[in-house]
Amino acid sequence: MPIRRPFPAATGVIALVAVLSACAPTPEPVETRLPPGLSASSAPPTAAAPSPSIVTVSPAPVTSATPSAPATGADDGAFSCGDGGSQTVSGAEQTFRVTGTCAELAVSGSALTVDASSARIGTLRISGDRARVDATAIDTLVLQGNDGSVTSAGAIGSADVSGDRASITAGGAISAVTVRGQDNVVRATGGVGAVTVEGRGNQIG
Repeated sequence: MPIRRPFPAATGVIALVAVLSACAPTPEPVETRLPPGLSASSAPPTAAAPSPSIVTVSPAPVTSATPSAPATGADDGAFSCGDGGSQTVSGAEQTFRVTGTCAELAVSGSALTVDASSARIGTLRISGDRARVDATAIDTLVLQGNDGSVTSAGAIGSADVSGDRASITAGGAISAVTVRGQDNVVRATGGVGAVTVEGRGNQIG
């Protein structure tokens, strides 16, 4: 029986594989080197967090408005003309007191009561309804409005009335009277001089 021999080519391949295996490089372990002073267990350095800064802000000062001082006499309703000054009173349903010698006193508003019984008035001007004025003496009276009342302890130089149902009384004479309106009454203890009347129901004497 014939014996089979291995082929030379197969034998060569096996020899080549053995040679390559012997020449292949052997892997070496990797060594990690750290800088001096730093051990492997040391934690990596961390950046220091900036400390918070506190800023104190002072509150701005608060300024309060100072109320204006009231006009002289406005708090208690007292006014003084001094010696020859002038005054003006106005409002509604109020009472005022006026003293001194007034070159002119102006009264405007509704239902005002003015006590000028200790004042002497050069010119008294009244505008508005239901005004009542008492005075020592009046040189010139001008009344415009309804239901007004003027009383003078002394004489009245002249009276000019425009309106209805006014009452004028003088403790002395009234040199001249002009009335425009209805149902007005003018009385003077010392008599009435020149009279001009326009309207009905007026009583002068």
